[in-house]
Amino acid sequence: MENLNALRVFVRVAETRSFTEAAKRLGLTSSAISKAITRLEHELGVRLLQRTTRSVGLTNDGASFFEHCQQILAQIEDAENMLNRATSSPHGRLRVHMPVGFGRRVIVPALSRFIEQHPHLVLDAELSDRNVDLAYEGIDAAVHIGEPADARLIARKLCNLRFVACASPEYLARHGEPTTPDELDRHHCLAYVLMHTGRYRDWQFVKDGKAYPKTVSGRLNMNNAESLLEAACSGLGIAMISNFIAGDAIRDGRLRCILTDYVGIGPAVSVVYLPSRNLSPKVRAFVNFLAELIPGDPDWDKITPQ
Repeated sequence: MENLNALRVFVRVAETRSFTEAAKRLGLTSSAISKAITRLEHELGVRLLQRTTRSVGLTNDGASFFEHCQQILAQIEDAENMLNRATSSPHGRLRVHMPVGFGRRVIVPALSRFIEQHPHLVLDAELSDRNVDLAYEGIDAAVHIGEPADARLIARKLCNLRFVACASPEYLARHGEPTTPDELDRHHCLAYVLMHTGRYRDWQFVKDGKAYPKTVSGRLNMNNAESLLEAACSGLGIAMISNFIAGDAIRDGRLRCILTDYVGIGPAVSVVYLPSRNLSPKVRAFVNFLAELIPGDPDWDKITPQ
């Protein structure tokens, strides 16, 4: 079996005699527990559990398999503890995932320092905006924007993002500057299109604690923030862009922030990883590296009106 999590699920069900209780202990849903057991039984070709409306019991095969699983998991835990005690320095292969924009702008430029600090570590970094399943895909850690969908994950917050509405000085000279979100209806807005749904991402404005969401679209809409930045700098319209992406263009005058009274705190950026009794040195090193690299008040926030 490729995934030892199936064994852990079975052992918890066997110990508690309950799908519901096993789900609580593992941080999963009862449905996920049921599906994992069904897949395991199908793979083994035997029935491990007797299910009734009131109880869950072990079959004869299940009881024998349960004893072996307990031994296997105990041996794995002992081996992990031995390795953790044997070395405190990160080594081996570290697989991480990060969003394209945040990874390219913030993390990748600093990775040379991380690599130099840990010469026995091989780093495999995937940059994409897809949702990943850390356990299923064997990913050690991921940088995540927003609330993690998987409640099992441990999340260490790094900072918050802010989204700023901005346009080039040339565009604003031609079309004027809006003073309220409603005035955006008279402007060329460059929307972020969510390709999997075909919808445009709402622009979120906040003033005096009150939210003013705005649905926008224009003649040019894209699914890439870097491309929206280039389009805005070219004078094609107004874009709502993360401040870490727009920061340099705002500092050097290619873009100007507008609607600055309506800038609110955006989603959190966190590094997430699976829970473990003993966090491996390589994951701990990457988490600490990100925490040092990205303070709670990052430099790019200083260009954003508070």
